[in-house]
Amino acid sequence: SAGVAGRGVAGGCRLLLLLALGRAAAPPGGMLYPRETPSRERKELGGLWSFRADFSPGRDAGFVQRWYRQPLRQTGPVIDMPVPASFNDITQDPNLENYIGWVWYEKEVLLPLRWLQDDLSTRVVLRFGSVHYYSIVWVNGVQVVEHEGGHLPFEADISSIVQGSPGIPCRITVALNNTLTPHTLPPGSIQYMNDKTRYPKNYFVQNIRFDFFNYAGIHRPVVLYTTPSVYIDDITVTTTSSESIAMVQYQVSVVGSTLYSLSLSLRDQEGKVVATGDGPAGELKVLNPNLWWPYLMHENPGYRYSLEVKMQAQANGALLEDVYTLPVGIRTVHVTSTQFLINGKPFYFHGVNKHEDADIRGKGLDWALVAKDFNLLRWLGANSFRTSHYPYAEEIMDLCDAYGIVVIDECPGVGIKTSESFGNKSLQHHLVVMEELIRRDKNRPSVVMWSVANEPASELPPASYYFKTVIAHTKALDPSRPVTFVTDANYALDRGAPYVDVICVNSYFSWYHDPGHLEVIPLQLTTQFENWYKTYQKPIIQSEYGADSVSGLHSDPPLMFSEEYQKAMLREYHSVFDKKRKEYVIGELIWNFADFMTNQGTTRVLGNKKGIFTRQRQPKSAAFVLRERYWKIANESSCLPPITKSHSLFL
Repeated sequence: SAGVAGRGVAGGCRLLLLLALGRAAAPPGGMLYPRETPSRERKELGGLWSFRADFSPGRDAGFVQRWYRQPLRQTGPVIDMPVPASFNDITQDPNLENYIGWVWYEKEVLLPLRWLQDDLSTRVVLRFGSVHYYSIVWVNGVQVVEHEGGHLPFEADISSIVQGSPGIPCRITVALNNTLTPHTLPPGSIQYMNDKTRYPKNYFVQNIRFDFFNYAGIHRPVVLYTTPSVYIDDITVTTTSSESIAMVQYQVSVVGSTLYSLSLSLRDQEGKVVATGDGPAGELKVLNPNLWWPYLMHENPGYRYSLEVKMQAQANGALLEDVYTLPVGIRTVHVTSTQFLINGKPFYFHGVNKHEDADIRGKGLDWALVAKDFNLLRWLGANSFRTSHYPYAEEIMDLCDAYGIVVIDECPGVGIKTSESFGNKSLQHHLVVMEELIRRDKNRPSVVMWSVANEPASELPPASYYFKTVIAHTKALDPSRPVTFVTDANYALDRGAPYVDVICVNSYFSWYHDPGHLEVIPLQLTTQFENWYKTYQKPIIQSEYGADSVSGLHSDPPLMFSEEYQKAMLREYHSVFDKKRKEYVIGELIWNFADFMTNQGTTRVLGNKKGIFTRQRQPKSAAFVLRERYWKIANESSCLPPITKSHSLFL
């Protein structure tokens, strides 16, 4: 539903300054995660940054006065702002909580002397894990990169700016704008309130069509890292396997020279070399492979090999060597008309939908919170989640790979509700976002399916061409994974469903429909499944279902918003799932893992309360219902001895 994510005064169209400068294509090259290796170093830039919100009438004072040309503190008042974190909840200022427009961050850092020798052999790169939503970055007053969209990484080679000036602090300035337009992902719109008897001059609100708070800031780690001037730019790995042999196909791209050699070694978890190769493309044969299995599907889930890639090249009369190690999981994915197969075995998604959301830090990456969430997932017996409704941090994805948590990887295509957001400008940006997402996550064994949108208005006429194009583009980029989007449209009217591999459907019977009437769930849910399957003959995931419950609120008989009602609704859904998973239903993902913040509104009391855990990660009654169910399903489907809930898999 539409909401107000911001309020204030702004100077007309100047608020959208530079937002129309979006790129026509993703920048070429790879986006390998910055790891330390014998040839690479990294420097974390987390901590307190200087921060200033531009409260000028046009939100453009920072550009008019060129704040990036000098230390930010010299432009006016600054405050300390933690990175990574959202800026919204850090202060006591309600104007910052709901701010829309340009904000400015700055950090000064001294670089190691060995990075700064102007001998052309070392490359220094500045990388952002994500910035919401439109960002421009300067180093020592020189613009180095622009990026449109949150949730995904971007970087810039800053060698020419910082080298040759040892001892001089490197000043990094970031301007970011959280304004959403009909053509951003997610979309939104600015609405000016022109009734001068009710609103101040130039008063505006940010309208959105999604039900989570529009947090903004530098949400993920900022790092500086080095490579040689000739370096490994990208690695792409795909795998196939039989019972006794696996094949690891690889492609490696090198930038900086055409005269180089490559050698590859695949090591198991004991460090033993199990296969070797050379050259920029080839195939490694692994005998008796340890496959990557999901959590609770195998006694050793999440098994990963290490692919060490070494490059040697001549440059400027010197021998350069670059080393990069990529974790590799060997697994296959296949979809039939009734099943989802991982390594040839039927896989049933029993998991959750999540949000990157917590008190104070908003959407900022927080290791304590990440560790707690994964412990809760495994306590729950969840084997999967969807990255609703945007790509999650790479650090979270690493743990999914390591723990065997299966992921439906979703782009930020949420709230696509108007015909304008299905136009060519939106489509072009959507294709770029999918390129960036796949470039980042293509090698992850945990990622088994791409989701290109959540609850779009897929019954609108332009949705047919739009989703046909986005899905075809996604499959061309990565033919190895199925593609879906998550729908809440009528099965007979959905114009995007013909192009997906798996039907993912959201429904809230007895909540948004027939509220309070639990007795209608069995008939309505059964009809839903049968209509979708009869129409498309594709496997179905119940990608969302649930009810709000206020922790500590009790009612018997169950009434809406009580913990008992949430439990009762789950049990009604589960009875239908148990019948249909014998046929073509391949998964169930509860909405939601934990309570999360939303815009203020008459139906939201400090956020959405559909979590089975509170926002502080304490269990409601429904968590125990789901835990009992998920461990029962795991025991029924596992080829292992019975798994107990006190299993020693928990940290």
